[in-house]
Amino acid sequence: MLHFKWTQDLASQTYRDALAIRKEVFVVEQQVPEAIEIDDLEDKTLHLVGYEDATPVATARIYPMNNSKYKVQRVAIRKVAREKKYGNSLMQEIENHVRELGGKRLFLGSQNQAIGFYEKAGYTICGEEYEEAGILHHDMEKILERDESRVEIEH
Repeated sequence: MLHFKWTQDLASQTYRDALAIRKEVFVVEQQVPEAIEIDDLEDKTLHLVGYEDATPVATARIYPMNNSKYKVQRVAIRKVAREKKYGNSLMQEIENHVRELGGKRLFLGSQNQAIGFYEKAGYTICGEEYEEAGILHHDMEKILERDESRVEIEH
């Protein structure tokens, strides 16, 4: 089971853990140039790390596009933890946090090989195929459902 930490502090251990996972998955495994992987949005995003016991195994970041729309980026699970279905827990944590922030929509650029994973999580393709860092992608989005138990109905 994962426990999660969020940060915006680029000097924190949590952020360093996020970068280590991203470098392992994107730079080493997928051969994405580090100059593309670490970008000018680092200080404008919220960074999430999932820990198995004390070991960082999953990460993502969210970028606030506006008050109600957030872009999910840099979703990565270490190879040794991929069979444990931690991606589902990571995406649920993102949704919960974005709802707490007042978000209504999530948007992401999915590598084509990950489209099925995001579709199972409720995302739909909303754009044409494009190439980024030598990898084919599609944009996807998810409308976050309202928690009807918290909505007061006037009669």
